[in-house]
Amino acid sequence: MYSRRKAYDAELLELDTLLARMGHAAGAAVESAMTALRNHDTELARSVIAQDNEIDSAEHEIEHRCLTLILRQQPVATDLRKVSTALKMVTDIERMADHASDIAEITLHLEPESAAAVGVMDDLDKMGAAALEMTKRAIGAYVQVDLSEAAQVVAADEECDAMFAKIGKEIAQYIAKNPNDAATALDLFMVSKYLERLGDHAVNVAEWVEFLKTGVHKSRKIV
Repeated sequence: MYSRRKAYDAELLELDTLLARMGHAAGAAVESAMTALRNHDTELARSVIAQDNEIDSAEHEIEHRCLTLILRQQPVATDLRKVSTALKMVTDIERMADHASDIAEITLHLEPESAAAVGVMDDLDKMGAAALEMTKRAIGAYVQVDLSEAAQVVAADEECDAMFAKIGKEIAQYIAKNPNDAATALDLFMVSKYLERLGDHAVNVAEWVEFLKTGVHKSRKIV
């Protein structure tokens, strides 16, 4: 009986490790995507897009492990919360990587001079840094099961949303004055939208940490 529990605990620990590794990979993808955008580094952008398949594979592996644990071990109480948390979090982390890939895709066809003319690159850089920090802290909160850190991620979302609103207003003003450059401006707006969603997914992860610790979760759905 003891050896069976020991093996079970080892499986739960491995699940933690895989999820944390996937989270760090998603964070690295976000960081690389923003670096590629800032420096118009198309080679780096392509590497972000290529890496997305690896993160998708990690999602499938974690989902398989979670379902196997549920079916074979029939976990209850704290163990069930841990497996349920992993099953939910993996979707948010995969979406983070998707948005990094989306930003990289935009980078591939952006004209640097046209993008610079819109005048929001510095604001996008700041928003990207904020979203990246939220992502890293959310994953850290999960690894440490740190409610205080999770709460700070949730609180930071307000600033991220404010940046999104500011950039959207600046882009709308630019398009009104320069309708011929609307395509580039709209591409940059989409970058800001992907960053805003990154922040939302980081909040989701933070709230799953709260569920893991307390059994209480605030329902949110982010596409």
